[in-house]
Amino acid sequence: MIGITTVDVKPFEGQKPGTSGLRKRVKEWQQEHYTENFVQAVLDGGLGDKKVGSTVVVGGDGRFLCVEAVNAIIKISAANGIGHLIVGQNGFFSTPAVSGIIRAGFQGKPIDGGIILTASHNPGGPKGDFGIKFNCENGGPAPDSVTDRIYKIASYLTSYRICNDLQCNVAQTGQYTFDVDGFGKFVVDVVDPCSAYVDLMRSIFDFDKIKALLHGEILGRPFRVLLDSMHGATGPYVSSILADILKCDPVDLLRTLPKVDFGGCHPDPNLTYAKSLVDQLGQGQHDIGAAFDGDGDRNMILGKNAFFVTPSDSLAVIADNIQCIPYFRSKKVTGFARSMPTAAAVDLVAKAKGVDIFETPTGWKYFGNLMDAGRMVLCGEESFGTGSDHIREKDGVWAFLAWLQIVAERKMGVEELVKAHWAKYGRNVFTRYDYENVEAGGANLLMTFLEAQMLGFKGKEMSANGVTYKVDTADNFEYRDPVDGSLTSKQGLRIVFTDGSRFVLRLSGTGSAGATIRLYVDSYVAPSDQSKLLLPAQELLRPLVLIALEVSKMEQFTGRREPTVIT
Repeated sequence: MIGITTVDVKPFEGQKPGTSGLRKRVKEWQQEHYTENFVQAVLDGGLGDKKVGSTVVVGGDGRFLCVEAVNAIIKISAANGIGHLIVGQNGFFSTPAVSGIIRAGFQGKPIDGGIILTASHNPGGPKGDFGIKFNCENGGPAPDSVTDRIYKIASYLTSYRICNDLQCNVAQTGQYTFDVDGFGKFVVDVVDPCSAYVDLMRSIFDFDKIKALLHGEILGRPFRVLLDSMHGATGPYVSSILADILKCDPVDLLRTLPKVDFGGCHPDPNLTYAKSLVDQLGQGQHDIGAAFDGDGDRNMILGKNAFFVTPSDSLAVIADNIQCIPYFRSKKVTGFARSMPTAAAVDLVAKAKGVDIFETPTGWKYFGNLMDAGRMVLCGEESFGTGSDHIREKDGVWAFLAWLQIVAERKMGVEELVKAHWAKYGRNVFTRYDYENVEAGGANLLMTFLEAQMLGFKGKEMSANGVTYKVDTADNFEYRDPVDGSLTSKQGLRIVFTDGSRFVLRLSGTGSAGATIRLYVDSYVAPSDQSKLLLPAQELLRPLVLIALEVSKMEQFTGRREPTVIT
């Protein structure tokens, strides 16, 4: 019989989950009782009255503190009457894999939620970031109502319960059963973190056809891939699918070994942090490339010679070719969705197909409601997130396989597919400027200063580099959920011009320290405007970028002359 200890504590300030969980510097999580307090709040707030006897999935992206946190979660779960945990071997799971298991259930048994240990695309290691988030029984991130409840509990918590003597070997797969004082049997199944996800991908895609593409049976030549897992969570999944099943050369699968500090790299799949992949694609030896982030939910797609596919275009191309993917051939395609900062390329596809299009705040939890209601099946965010209703998270490996399936069906390369899309629908030219870890006071002042002027912008002309735009609307985006009627406000300052061009400014909710300001700029080029259709994005958008920087007084408020990252 394993006893339960009640530990008296004082609440910690700032344990408020952001866009997707609570992310803090590792040193904060290492404070005595800090992790345990938050885990107790997650179990109480996330599971509510279902807590005792519930079944929960636990795992993370392998970053520093993951194993320690998993062991703490097991001990605290036992002491709170959780009946059954499904834990990835060594505490490891990608975020999409957790969502998939929650939705599929385990050995015929429904699952009540999941705890994911990740700070997503943020750096790892002893000086990096760590995070914990709760996913609900639909497999998706907890909605605001649940995260608000977790925060409220964390703010007033005076004790947590833990089975200090419980020891579970998470390094070895198998079932472990414990007898906990007052609750009885507590079961932990330590499972292979890859097998269920690989089976799910097999059910969605035609692996035989993709394999035929890769080995030269479709295009008359091998179609060579180059993938960078950035020492994050996708490595084992990429190795299982691309090397073991599709028989790609392992030399083309980069950084597939997960590391606690991501090998010292910043596991964010963009042109700045995945520069080595971009450089290798630029040599022209590979036909498609992709990079994935720390927990495996984000992706960047590149074509031959490092042709960059914006996330907005990636979503639109997949939407336009959705019937190439076997999973969608047997179901009704009801609609698509994108986050507000994402360029509207997919909107044009939705209009052409006669299906609904939804514009949501940033955060995958807003897509989940629409999927659960059957309102849409495919969605994406400009922050390199793409996914479908197979799970309730964005899914990097899924997005890459979707591209391979489309190439195999259309018999066209990546760049050829994108340019054909522009010729058909026009081009939604897009760029994003990230100002990371700026002083929070200056960032908040910038947003307050700009919002105070918004009412006076309508009808105003703004010029730069000899180009003039006239403001049509200016607002702070808010979203009324069409499913439950909930209202989400203050989601980003938008200045939209009469020609459809716009810029958006918002504070990111995914950082762990300071503030990150994101500036989004996009404009539409019609298919008939051949002189502009193929020009570099930065050249096309330069006047709008200059206007946005001047109107927002970016340098004055942040002290930054240049952004940290340009996408």
